[in-house]
Amino acid sequence: MTLLQAARNNVRDFLGNEEGAVTVGFVIAFPVFMFIFLMAFESGMVSLRHFALERGVDLAVRDVRIGMMPTPTPDTLRTRICASAGLIPDCENQLQIEMVQLDPRAWVDPSPTVACVDRGAAVQPPVAFTNTNNNRLLFLRACARFDPVIPTSGIGKAVVERNTSAAAGGSYALVATSAFVVEPFR
Repeated sequence: MTLLQAARNNVRDFLGNEEGAVTVGFVIAFPVFMFIFLMAFESGMVSLRHFALERGVDLAVRDVRIGMMPTPTPDTLRTRICASAGLIPDCENQLQIEMVQLDPRAWVDPSPTVACVDRGAAVQPPVAFTNTNNNRLLFLRACARFDPVIPTSGIGKAVVERNTSAAAGGSYALVATSAFVVEPFR
């Protein structure tokens, strides 16, 4: 048998061998399914955290609106929101609250700029906060910063790459808003 015939036989045997065929399919398909799973997990966490923030804001606004919290401060609102929203990690330090009074007769839109925690600053800049009065229209906006659960894949990687500013620090922000009128309890 010549060297060429031996090489042909080896190639024919190699191509005809079906051992490990399932492994090849698994190696090709597994990364795709794992990527899809990680993306679904990260987007699910974003949705859960946003739901928790919205619920916390709704419960805190209810307390203010009906007079259970007659003179709220940013700290008391933050504490109430964080107590209701259990899925916000390090809530007390990552939540920024802004509350302003609006005049429905001389309407001016609230500022489109959302005040969020600046992770690059040692001291947070002041945020507009107007205390409540009876029969006044108030606008509350809460912004919470979150780190991605899986920062190296899918949505988490996109968040980290897009938020390279010192203020974001590789995080994303979720915002919950509420407009309400304080009931005449005084």
